[in-house]
Amino acid sequence: MLESQDYQCPYCGEGVEALLDLSGGDQRYIEDCSVCCRPIVFDLRTDGHDWQLDVLREDE
Repeated sequence: MLESQDYQCPYCGEGVEALLDLSGGDQRYIEDCSVCCRPIVFDLRTDGHDWQLDVLREDE
């Protein structure tokens, strides 16, 4: 199950879109910002049909 989510890069503030795979359950992973190339920590929490995405700086 894939879901599209817009978010703001915690470094440069640019709006970016992420494609999330909700079938994997709770996940925490790092992807580089497509604008400024800094590492963003994605913290995805799933609970049935509800889910929440937090994006953080690597040093948070």
